Amino acid sequence: MSSKSSKRILGLDPGFGIVGYGVLDIHAKTETLVKYGTIRTSSKDALPIRLEKIYDTLSKILTEFMPDESAIEELYFFRNITTAIPVGEARGVILLALEKFGVKIYEYTPMEVKLSVTGYGKATKRQVQEMVKLMLKMEKIPRPDDAADALAIALCHAHQLLI
Repeated sequence: MSSKSSKRILGLDPGFGIVGYGVLDIHAKTETLVKYGTIRTSSKDALPIRLEKIYDTLSKILTEFMPDESAIEELYFFRNITTAIPVGEARGVILLALEKFGVKIYEYTPMEVKLSVTGYGKATKRQVQEMVKLMLKMEKIPRPDDAADALAIALCHAHQLLI
């Protein structure tokens, strides 16, 4: 999609059970929804198999949509170390895929995303989802939450580009 005034952004909400993704086109200070969804892995599979599925599916998404840039949520402090490690490993696989495809990577904290989308860094998940729906002129809040989060991350990056 790349032209001086147009960009395609892939927003990603990392996880190992569910990875949310959202693709936006930015043109003339307008964000247009292209696609959103999730990459799901089975808890019955071993972690290496789950990581491979994330990599393979994300590679297909990257091939299909050819984003110019990506935005991914930075890992924040986890209370549960058994969750933090696999999420970190999934995030590493995501970063590897983006790098392999030559997609620029930008990272945002949850607070930065909330502030950018709602104007308030401590907004609730519901408030963020409502703003995503409004900003992208959607009829309903995007589901599941992971996909809505990925769209919020993409919008956050779009707002950085438009500043």
